[in-house]
Amino acid sequence: MPVETSELTSADIGKILQCIPHRYPFLLIDRLVSIRGEESGIGIKNVSMNEPQFQGHFPSNPVFPGALIIEGMAQTAGVMCAAAKLAVGLTPKIIYMLTVDKARFRKPVRPGDVIEYHMTKLAYRRNVWRYRGEARVDGACVAEAEIAAYLETEQQRPDAAA
Repeated sequence: MPVETSELTSADIGKILQCIPHRYPFLLIDRLVSIRGEESGIGIKNVSMNEPQFQGHFPSNPVFPGALIIEGMAQTAGVMCAAAKLAVGLTPKIIYMLTVDKARFRKPVRPGDVIEYHMTKLAYRRNVWRYRGEARVDGACVAEAEIAAYLETEQQRPDAAA
C-alpha cells in the first residue's frame, strides 16, 4: 500500500506503521494528534496493564519503564521526520536513535495513564534531527529529554504506487 505524500497534520496507527518500522511489542505510540511538519508534534501512548513489560516491571507495583518513555519520544519524532520526507517524495528506509541527553524522570507512569509526547525540533542537519521532548500525563511533566536520530531515505520509484 503506497504512502500518501501530502503533509500530515495527524496520524492514526495505519500512518504510523507506514512511517516507522516498529511493531508490537515495541511500537510505543498509538497516534499523533498534532503534527506541524518536522517542527513539532504530539504523540499519544495509552498505557495498559496488558503490556508485556508489566510482567517484570514490577508485578506488584507496575511502573512504565523510563527507557520506553524515551523510546516513545523517539518514535513520535521519527513519524514526524518520516512524514516530512514522504511529503517531498523520499521513502524512509531506516531510522536510528543516536543520542539521548538531559533525560530526567519526574513521576512514575502507571497502567491507565495516557502519555502525551510533546516533541519540538531543535536542529536538523543532513539526515540527523535533534528534538526536545516532554512526556506528560494529565498535563504534568513525567519525563523530558533531548534526542537525536538519523533517518536514511531513498527516492520513491514512480512505479512503486502501481
